Amino acid sequence: MPEELSFNINIKEPRWDQSTFQGRAQHFFMVTDPRNILLGPKTLEEAKNIVQNYRMGIPTPGLTEDQLWRAKYIYDSAFHPDTGEKMVLIGRMSAQVPMNMTITGCMLTFYKTTPAVVFWQWVNQSFNAIVNYTNRSGDAPITTSQLGTAYVSATTGAVVTALGLKTLTQRLPSLIGRFVPFAAVAAANCINIPLMRQRELKHGIPITDENGNRLGESTKAAQQAIAQVVVSRIGMAAPAMAIPPVIMNVLEKRAFLKRFPWMNAPLQVGLVGLCLVFATPLCCALFPQKSSMHTSSLEPEVRAQILEKSPDTKVVYFNKGL
Repeated sequence: MPEELSFNINIKEPRWDQSTFQGRAQHFFMVTDPRNILLGPKTLEEAKNIVQNYRMGIPTPGLTEDQLWRAKYIYDSAFHPDTGEKMVLIGRMSAQVPMNMTITGCMLTFYKTTPAVVFWQWVNQSFNAIVNYTNRSGDAPITTSQLGTAYVSATTGAVVTALGLKTLTQRLPSLIGRFVPFAAVAAANCINIPLMRQRELKHGIPITDENGNRLGESTKAAQQAIAQVVVSRIGMAAPAMAIPPVIMNVLEKRAFLKRFPWMNAPLQVGLVGLCLVFATPLCCALFPQKSSMHTSSLEPEVRAQILEKSPDTKVVYFNKGL
């Protein structure tokens, strides 16, 4: 008879050391695995039950350590870490590669006409709004008004940036024009993410000690979390929107694409997908998911509150979101 799995495995934390970039990269290759979006409700519920039972000390007969970790990553891919709610399918990190490769590939392909620019920037920002809401930090609700403001502002910013740069680059080499979508996406990320998470900037996000005990909410932690997410998102988009245009600029001069112009979009989507498979987890790994901040950097009132509760606490932790 196989021995029962011990209950001393800390599945609240990732399997790999998150203090190193390599450990975070291994973790996010699992989190962003596109195959997770193919898992059905039954598989997700089974993973949820395994994880929740293990946390409560209820044994699952025949469960191995590898199966436990597999269940944990399936659970994490579909359920919000703070609220425990099942996340919208296309908002999950495992949907990032297939969704972004399709949208980005089309943005890079159809960038020459104004209607196409407006349409694909709108599609992209609609998708980003869903992702930002789904992967927000903390358990604070977002009002319909806040959602609408963030969505309209980011979409407007992206479209204005794209059309403005498109006009400026009309007399420049065609290769320069291909980078307009990336500039628009970068600008929109700087608008969309802070607006989508404005409640966190106003009221703060939950901060804990190293054992996960909640100490309060901090706006300073929210500012750091959002800044890190903006950098990660722009970095995530950079290879997929910078490398394919250079390759396609060369390929479009060759006889093959002149003979089969309909292959342009599939090639763009494929090249973007290849970049995103690596860029998505690697850029998510730039900063620890469980981010930290020294208590001296917190707001004075929050610092005083923590010192009163736990005078020995020097560093606080928070989920930065994705």
